[in-house]
Amino acid sequence: MIKVLFFAGLREALGTGSESLALPAEIATVGALRDHLAARGEPWSALAGTKNLRAAVNQQMAAADAAVKPGDEVAFFPPVTGG
Repeated sequence: MIKVLFFAGLREALGTGSESLALPAEIATVGALRDHLAARGEPWSALAGTKNLRAAVNQQMAAADAAVKPGDEVAFFPPVTGG
C-alpha cells in the first residue's frame, strides 16, 4: 500500500485530500503513478492536465522518474502562485 496526498486545486478537483491504494506491480515511478491515476477518467485526468505538477515522495521533492514502492507517501500538488 502507498498513501497518495493531493493538495490545493487538485484536492478540490478530486474531492479528496488523500487515498491509500495497493501499488500495482507495473507502477515503479512517480510519473507512472500519476498516469495510472489519471487513466481513471474524470476528475482524475486533472493529474495529467495540470501543467508543472509537482510531486514529493516521503516529503522530499521528486521528479517524474523518482522511484515509488509500497509503504511510500506520494504527494501531488499544482504550482502555487502568490504575491
